[in-house]
Amino acid sequence: MSSTEATVLEDELRELECHFTWELQKEELDLTDLLNRLEQHADFKLGGNAGLAQTYNSLGFVKYLLGSPQDALDFLQKGVELIREHWDNDCDKWLIVPYGNLAWLQYHMKLFSECENSLEKIRSIAQKFPDSPLGLHHEVLGEKAWALFKFSRQYYSRAKECFEKALELEPRNAQWNCGYAFVLNRTEKRDPSVPNLLTIKHLRQAIEANSDNDELKALLAVKLAESTEYDEGEKLMEEALEGSPNAPNVIRYVGKFLRAYGSVERSIALLKRALEKSPTSGFIHHQLALCYKRKKNDLQREGIQSTPRADDEIQRLRSHCIYHLDKATELKCGFIIAMTELAVQYSEDGKLDRAEELFQQTLQTAKEKNESLQTVYLCYAQFQQYKKRSMSDAITYHMECLKIGEDTKDGQKSAKHLKKINDRRSSKSPGSGRTQRSFERK
Repeated sequence: MSSTEATVLEDELRELECHFTWELQKEELDLTDLLNRLEQHADFKLGGNAGLAQTYNSLGFVKYLLGSPQDALDFLQKGVELIREHWDNDCDKWLIVPYGNLAWLQYHMKLFSECENSLEKIRSIAQKFPDSPLGLHHEVLGEKAWALFKFSRQYYSRAKECFEKALELEPRNAQWNCGYAFVLNRTEKRDPSVPNLLTIKHLRQAIEANSDNDELKALLAVKLAESTEYDEGEKLMEEALEGSPNAPNVIRYVGKFLRAYGSVERSIALLKRALEKSPTSGFIHHQLALCYKRKKNDLQREGIQSTPRADDEIQRLRSHCIYHLDKATELKCGFIIAMTELAVQYSEDGKLDRAEELFQQTLQTAKEKNESLQTVYLCYAQFQQYKKRSMSDAITYHMECLKIGEDTKDGQKSAKHLKKINDRRSSKSPGSGRTQRSFERK
């Protein structure tokens, strides 16, 4: 192929709508975790045939990024076969993305005649729908939205926008309603004093369009529990568990609901069962850790007299918590919330050097990803305040927390801690109450 021909071919490839052109940057992805999740989706055939075809497309792209082009080709071809089998003569628009992926992969594999064949198929589809650019069909917008949503939390806002555009074109589409509800759950502002009304509203709409989707029911149960609407949540949780008793993606939400509902032992039993089906799920390990943390905290709050037996039980629960947090952070690189909690648990266990090391790693990761940084600042400030007894460092990081937002839950906590530090200093030295006044001026 001449350089001129290669340039023309590359120009046409860049105009395609597929994973290769959606700016899914390798350096922004946790490929191991992504591969595990996509393989789980394929094993459980999540989303039915349409969802499975989209999963094959994503798996093909991930395999390409991991340097396995033949595996990538196999997955993409399986996706095309599945679409042709289940959509019959009405499959053209659903084939735009897989043909685009195939064309790019074949180009990279130097299979130029096959690449040209895939491009010709896309040209033929475009001729059938001359009034709409390929990227504006709801089939393409919806699949792009799902890919953005699954590949990285950094792409959530783009995913939300694509789902909205797809729903404008096809308001009753079950897949797009489902995806939009999920992405709203991840992006809606979290304020413990305000129920997630928009998420709940769209979860209900999505369930109407996906009456058999037990993951949606389980997630809605969790959101209702957060709003203390336990009766409806419990009914939905039971329906989800009855419909999908062995699906890890359902059990993890059911386990979260039960923990919020106070049934921690039942939550642990369910999550352990889910872990047997999905041993590489960092999310499930994280949820188990939170269950053991809840049991430990409940035992400590009971205020029972310290005895060797009680201390041993608290240590046993903390050890379980640390074990599952270690697994969660090992399986899911950059799992900031789990990393932060692991540092906190090590600090409670008296391993301050290990906690300090983890906090430094977590701070760096949170800054790089611009994710959960305020929570990390708060926890690190508390670590300095109560474990290291360094009030100057505690003040520094509480102030960093406040800079991100004073009205958030974490910001309000830092403000209280600063006031406590200031009051203590003022009580010891009448002229030393500068911390709070400095904060008030800012």
